Amino acid sequence: MTLPETMKAVVLTGHGGLDKLEWREDVPVPQPEAGEVLIRVGASAVNNTDVNTRTGWYSKAVRGDTGSAAREGYAGASDADGAWSGALSFPRIQGADCCGEIVAVGDGVNPARIGERVLVRPMHRPTGAEPEALVTFGSERDGGFAEYTTVDDEHALRIDSALTDIELASFPCAFSTAEGMIQRAGLGAERVLITGASGGVGSAAVQLAKRRGAHVTASTSPAKMDALKTLGADAVMDRSDAYAKDAFDVVLDLVGGPRWPELLDALVPRGRYVTSGAIAGPIVELDLRTLYLKDLTLIGSTRQDPRVFTDLVSYIEAGEIHPVVAETYGLRDLRAAQKAFLEKSHMGKIGVTIAG
Repeated sequence: MTLPETMKAVVLTGHGGLDKLEWREDVPVPQPEAGEVLIRVGASAVNNTDVNTRTGWYSKAVRGDTGSAAREGYAGASDADGAWSGALSFPRIQGADCCGEIVAVGDGVNPARIGERVLVRPMHRPTGAEPEALVTFGSERDGGFAEYTTVDDEHALRIDSALTDIELASFPCAFSTAEGMIQRAGLGAERVLITGASGGVGSAAVQLAKRRGAHVTASTSPAKMDALKTLGADAVMDRSDAYAKDAFDVVLDLVGGPRWPELLDALVPRGRYVTSGAIAGPIVELDLRTLYLKDLTLIGSTRQDPRVFTDLVSYIEAGEIHPVVAETYGLRDLRAAQKAFLEKSHMGKIGVTIAG
């Protein structure tokens, strides 16, 4: 197979507004280094992390919610530490989600892998790196908003599924984040509250928690309640309503913000709280008396055991979880896709097709 020398991609040129996303048709096709594979990307999807990385929201200089500057950015205030692991190198091709086909391999990789349909593990430790090293696909290395991309061989997992590329691309980032939270919490047949339940991670958590036999309460807007019930939620509540006290064994929180103390009150003694997001704001007030008098466990969840993603692939292949794709855009329309994402009127994921 003859590969082109250049490809189409959307390139992030710096932290800031949507204007920092540039359509290019002359980006060199990456070459797989030793231990890597080259993937022809079929589809990707939009995630909160794409927006947050673009704006530089991960910076400690930022104290507001994720929507406060999602269109314009922070005017350089977060350039020094605006990504997952500190300063980001530009230009960068984003896209944490990737479904595609292996079309070439680097030295040391079995050439029999060429032709495999794969999903990319979005959060991982680079091969041979320190134990706590973290790479997010589309942040610390180029991701799926391009016709071709590379990744370490071990992080491109073969997938055998009748689902389309766009459906499969809805899984990696959101579902692995949700499954990572669930595995960190050791969730079983318990009562769980999921905040931000209509988003990509939240709706994934509903399915994955139900898969484990949990009784799921989903916090959302009234317009999305019926859809979440269809997805498997046992109970739904308006996100503005008060939480019942001592009602849940586990809270899976993606929201944070000023109502955060109420979530700890909603946990039973020895309850577990897990967070992997803070769309309503990262700065919260903690009453240590609540923490120690209730014997609570607070868990942050970003790094994932490798089994999280291999388990996820097995769930997909067994048909135990299902894609939730609200809309689909072409790669050239990525700015419009992010605008639609920021409206928060959808449930699930906004997909991005790469070809064309």
